[in-house]
Parts: sequence; structure tokens; C-alpha cells
Amino acid sequence: MDKAELSQEFLAHLTGDIIPFWAGLRDDENGGFYGLVDFNHKLDKKARKGCILNSRILWFFSSAKLLFEELSGNKTDTGEYAENVKLCMHEAEHAYDFLKKAFLDKDNGGVFWAVTYDGKPADTLKHTYCHAFAIYALAAYFDASGDRTAFDLAMELADLIESRCTDEVGYLEAFNRDFTPARNDELSENGVMADKTMNTLLHVFEAYTELLRVTKKHFPAVQKSGYSRENVETASKIANRMRFILDIFKDKIYNTKLRRQEVFFDKDYNPIIDLHSYGHDIETSWLMDRGLEVLSDVDYSNEIEPLTLSLAERIYERAYVDHSLLNECEKGVDDKRRIWWVQAETVIGFMHASQKIQRKKDRVNLTMKASGATAKERQETVVEAERRSANFFMASLDVWEFIKDRQIDRRRPGDTDAKISGEWYSELDGNFEPITVKNLVDEWKCPYHNGRMCIEMIRRLRE
Repeated sequence: MDKAELSQEFLAHLTGDIIPFWAGLRDDENGGFYGLVDFNHKLDKKARKGCILNSRILWFFSSAKLLFEELSGNKTDTGEYAENVKLCMHEAEHAYDFLKKAFLDKDNGGVFWAVTYDGKPADTLKHTYCHAFAIYALAAYFDASGDRTAFDLAMELADLIESRCTDEVGYLEAFNRDFTPARNDELSENGVMADKTMNTLLHVFEAYTELLRVTKKHFPAVQKSGYSRENVETASKIANRMRFILDIFKDKIYNTKLRRQEVFFDKDYNPIIDLHSYGHDIETSWLMDRGLEVLSDVDYSNEIEPLTLSLAERIYERAYVDHSLLNECEKGVDDKRRIWWVQAETVIGFMHASQKIQRKKDRVNLTMKASGATAKERQETVVEAERRSANFFMASLDVWEFIKDRQIDRRRPGDTDAKISGEWYSELDGNFEPITVKNLVDEWKCPYHNGRMCIEMIRRLRE
């Protein structure tokens, strides 16, 4: 199968499974999208609605709309993708409207963790991670819709993170409604209570990457009317915080000896548990590089890109087992569950590593030539790079085959309460059987990872 055919596979999954499933959860009576579907496709219309879920839905439909515009050559009124453009924009507008009406705390600022099914505050926790995803979604929605209010709101939330959710060391985690400190229950796991986490830091970086991307795209420094100091200052403010996060990643999060990220920390970013999160490492390996690309800072790219490639290589060596990725390793013991989002990020992360090695191959060859390396030495280096790139490429497609075979829910109406299937099982056990107590939709189970996998792979395979 060639790359064009592979791209079509991901496109078919996106348009035939993921988009219809999530569009089918639209709540026209109370706003937003329904918050809970159990393993047997039983929908709970009165389950509370999480801000992370709503934000990820908003990001997904906004980003899918942008993809379909690209595929149609930005001619949204004609062509085979016109209906998908219209549908995704319609769903994105619905999610955006509910975010503004239900999740924004108009008295204290920020967003609530969760609201009731009809949009009343249910959990007024303020969490940096939750705010990061709201920024991520609002930036993408602004790009898809052109609604300046969404961009301004994203900037307000970014300013709030910087003013209320940071200290001199890095990023704090959880707060009460009035931004007094709270226990970090939501982002702590494995029996520890973390003051700071790698997970929150990563997704603040991701949010700022998207915010900087749309800032540069829509508010360039040089416009028809001339140079804009305001636009430069806005972009610089975001870029400087991204550099701050990259310094934390390099100095505190990345473990040079073990070639992994540490996960949970005390207030000074000292690790508090021996834990290797395979999924987060492969996700970081490409998300950090995406941020470096948007940042366009050569010095930081030269310093960080070797670390992100090392993360991907270590995951390939350590956690790529039986055509899929293990979950994590705590104190030397592997968790052999196959988690939906981990598999999705592996497909992207391995593909990214393959493309990254290919891109750097010619540059390395020229550097070796300039330093006096022989033609044989240069050829050996090229051959080795081709081998590593091919291994990552084949591993990416291997995990995709595993997903198609095991992770996607192919049950049909009559087998369960399903009106439409095609979403993914949340978790598989060590024998690759679905864990039936895990939901198909909840406050964490969303179209962000698998939907993004499709979007990324369609673009990458078409390059």
C-alpha cells in the first residue's frame, strides 16, 4: 500500500467513524455534547460535562474543518469536502457556544472543571491543565472561524495562567474557585500527590504552540499597513513562555541518564516516583518538535531536538511490544494494558521520528563532508539513517494495523445500544481484550488523540 492509499485509510476512519460518532453526541436541548457513554453504548444524557472533554471536542472539530479546507484547496463552497467543512464548523460553533456560556467563571476568571448536564457549575476546581486545553481549543476555533473574541479569550486565559498558576520555578496545578491552592487530585496518580507534573507542563506548551501559530498566521509583524509593534509584542510574550517551558523540560523533566521524562514532582521539580510514562514520552517527542517549528528559534531547536529524538528511540526500544505500545513502567514493572490514546500518539510519534531522521540525513552528510569525512563514512551514515527511518515508519504502520484490528470498536447496532460505532475502546488488557468497565465517552475519553492521529497522518502522508 502506498502513502496515498494509507492517507485515504486515515481519511476514511476520520469521516466514516470518528466524526459521525462525536457529532452524534451533540446535545441540542441543553448545549454542548453529552458527557458519558458506557462500554455498551448506553448514553447518560444527565451526566455532567467536563471542560476538558468539551475543549477537546472544540479543538477537534475546528482542526478537522481546517484540514478539509486544505484538502479542497481552500475552496469550501465546492468539491467533495464541502459537506465536511460545513459539518465540522457547525459542531465547533456548538462546542464554542457552550464553553462560553457554561464553563467560564465570570466572577473569578478561568474555567470550571465540570458543569451539570444543563450547564450549571458542578466542580469549580480551577486547574492549569484544564485552562491549557481551553486555550488550545479557542486558538484552533479562532483559526477555523475568524472569530476574534475566541482569540482574545485564549489570550486572557494564557495571561491568567501566567499570573495565577505559576511560581518562580514553573507551573502550579490545582486551585479552588478563587484561585487559592487546592490538592492536585485530578493530575496525580500512582499513589503520589504531585505539586507539579510533566503532563501539565507539556500541555501548557502545546496550548502556547497553537496560540503562537495562529498569532503569527493572523497577526503578522509586517502587514499591508506597515510594521505592527503590537503583533510583535503579542508573539514575543507567548514565545518567551515557550522558551521558559523548554528550559524546564531540558533541565528538570528530561532524565539524560535514563533517556526519559520524569512524571511527578515536588514544588521544585524533584521527581517523587520511579515512573516511565511511555505514552507521554512518545507524545512529547513530536509535540515539542511542533512547538520548536512554530517558535523558529534555531538555538533552542539545536538543543532540544536531539532530546526529543532520544525519547522516541528509547520508546521504540523499550515499550514497542507485540505491534503496540505498553502503557507505563512503575519501579521496573511494566503495565501491559493498551490504552487508546497511547496507541494514537505512537502512530504519530513514530511517523514523526521517521520523517525527522530523513530530513536531517542530508544535513548530517554535508556536515560530515565539510569536516573531512570520507565518502564511505558518509555513505554508511546515510544507510544507517535510512534504516532507522524505515524502522520507525514500519512501526507506525504496524501500530495502526493493531488499532484497526483490536482498538477500534466495530460492534454494530443490535450487538449493543450503539446507533453508530467506530470510536475506540478505552483500554485493552494484557491479552488485548477490551476492559468492559471503561467508558467509550467520559470527561477524559474524547476525539482529541485519535482524531488528531487521523489529521496528522493525512497531512504527513500527503507531504
